[in-house]
Amino acid sequence: MKVVGRNLLDAFCRRHTDAKSWIEAWLAEVEGVVWLKPQAIKDRYASASFLSGNTVLFNVKGNEYRLETTVAYKTSVVVICWVGTHREYDERNRHR
Repeated sequence: MKVVGRNLLDAFCRRHTDAKSWIEAWLAEVEGVVWLKPQAIKDRYASASFLSGNTVLFNVKGNEYRLETTVAYKTSVVVICWVGTHREYDERNRHR
């Protein structure tokens, strides 16, 4: 998969250094696979959540942080939309 929006992950890792190794491992793995359907993600990331619009939420470092992506299965692109703490995620989505 091609990952778009790595700058968001870089900025996140500068603020949350404890998540850097998880993010780096996730990136290496994602860039080495092709997800053709949501089940391929679920098979590897059982705790991933799937929302409308091909939005996929990953739990980073167990349950400490959330990573929101959009997956374009046909073009093999993962777009990083947002990453932060669970509290920040809840605050962000409370107003939607």
